Amino acid sequence: MIQSKKYFLLTAIFLMWQVLAFAQQKKPNIILIISDDAGYADFETYSKNEIPTPNINQLAKEGVTFTNAYVTASVCAPSRAGLLTGRYQQRYGFEHNTSKKLAPGFTMEDVGLDVKQKTIADDLKANGYRTIAIGKWHQGVLDKYFPLQRGFDEFYGFKEGHRDFFGYKTERADAFALYDNNNIVPEDKITYLTDMLTGKAIDFIDRNKSNPFFMYLSYNAVHTPLQAKQSDLNKFSNVTDKNRRTYDAMMYNMDEGIGRVIEALRKNNLEDNTLIFFINDNGGATNNASDNGWLRGMKGSKWEGGIRVAFIMKWPQHIREGSIYNKPVSSLDILPTSLAAAGAHIPYERLDGVDLFPYLKNSKTPHQNLFWRRGAAAAVRSGNWKLIRVKSDPILLFNLKKDVSETHNLANKKPQKVKKLLKKLSKWEEGLTQPHWYSSMGDDNQIKKHRMEVVGREMERQLP
Repeated sequence: MIQSKKYFLLTAIFLMWQVLAFAQQKKPNIILIISDDAGYADFETYSKNEIPTPNINQLAKEGVTFTNAYVTASVCAPSRAGLLTGRYQQRYGFEHNTSKKLAPGFTMEDVGLDVKQKTIADDLKANGYRTIAIGKWHQGVLDKYFPLQRGFDEFYGFKEGHRDFFGYKTERADAFALYDNNNIVPEDKITYLTDMLTGKAIDFIDRNKSNPFFMYLSYNAVHTPLQAKQSDLNKFSNVTDKNRRTYDAMMYNMDEGIGRVIEALRKNNLEDNTLIFFINDNGGATNNASDNGWLRGMKGSKWEGGIRVAFIMKWPQHIREGSIYNKPVSSLDILPTSLAAAGAHIPYERLDGVDLFPYLKNSKTPHQNLFWRRGAAAAVRSGNWKLIRVKSDPILLFNLKKDVSETHNLANKKPQKVKKLLKKLSKWEEGLTQPHWYSSMGDDNQIKKHRMEVVGREMERQLP
C-alpha cells in the first residue's frame, strides 16, 4: 500500500513536471536583432540597390514589414535606451548620446541607463526566460550599467558605441574591449566581429533549445569604422567608391549572419516558436556611405531620414506572411509586444509602447502621436502631420502623406495646425525630466541641419 502511494506520488510529480516543462516550451523564444546606422534604402525590402539582403528579405516575406516605423532618437544610445525600456528615454534623463558634458547636479556616476528603469530583459527574465545581450551596449560604461546587472544572464559584446571589427593592434580602453560575460576576449583572438557575434548567437541557441530565451542581438554593423573582410569586399568589386564598397560588404556580412542565426533555429526545430524582430537603430549616418533614399536628413536629425527606420517582425502562425503595415509604430512597442507573446503581464503604467498584435488585426492606429526631443530640436508626428521645432528657427510643418521627403514647409499656411501640434509637444514635455548630461557636439549642428536650405546628401553630410 505504501509502495502504491509512493508510486502514485512520483507519477503525479512527474506528470506535473511534464506539464510545467511543456508550458515553458510553449512560450516563444524572442530574438531582437538591431543593425546600426544603416540607410533606409539599403534594405532590399524597402528599396532596390546593389546590396543583396536575402535573409532580411525572407523575414519580411514570412512576417510583417512596417513602412512607418520610428525609433525614439536619431542617435544610437538614447534610441537603444527607449527600445530597452519601452519608455521615452527623456522621462529619465537619457536625452543624448553618453558624454562627459554633465548637466548641473549630476556626475559621471549618472551617465548611463538609469538603474531604476526596468529593461525588456528584466521583464522577460522574471517570466522564465534565459536572457543574453550580444554586441553593442552603449548604455553606460560603469559596472552598475553592465548588461549582467540589467536583466541579462549572459553578455558577449562591448560597452561603448563602436569599436574596431578586427582586433586592435595597439592599446585600447576597457570600454572598447570585447567581453564574454565578465572576461575580456584577447584582441588577438578577434577575427571579424560581426562573425563572432553571430557565432555567439548560434551557440546560445544551441545551448538553450529546451527553455524559452530572449536574445538582444545588437550588431554594430554598419557603424564606423568602415572595415570588412576581403572575401566580402570581393563581392562588390564593381562599386567604385571605396567607402560604399566597404559599407556594402559589411551589410552583406550582417545579412549572412542573420541567415545563419535563422538556420540555427531551424536546425533545433525552434523557428516556428520564435518571435523575431529586426530593426535599425536610427537613420543612415553622415559618415558611413549609407543611403536614406527619398527620406530627407540623416542620423542626428528629426527629418524622416534620422528617425524612420526599417522594422520587420516575424512569428509563424501568429503574423500573416508577407503583410505590409502602414500606420505609425515605434521601437517602444517591442517590449510590450514581447511580453504579450510571452503571455506575461504588460505594465502599461510605466510604458509608452503598445502591444502591436491587436493592431495587426484591426483598423485602429497604435499611436495617435509620436514625439522626439534631443537638445535644441524636437518634433511630433500626429496622424499624417509632422512638426519640427528647433530653438528660435522657424517652425517646420509637413504633410507626410503627400510629402514624405519633407520639401514643402506648410507652417505659414496652416497656423491652426501648428498651434495644435505645438500644444501636443509641450504637453508631452511636461512629463519629461531634465537631461542628466548633454551632447558632446553641442547644439549648433542640430540647429543648422534643420534649415530648409540644407538640401541634398552633400550638404547633410557636412552636419553630423
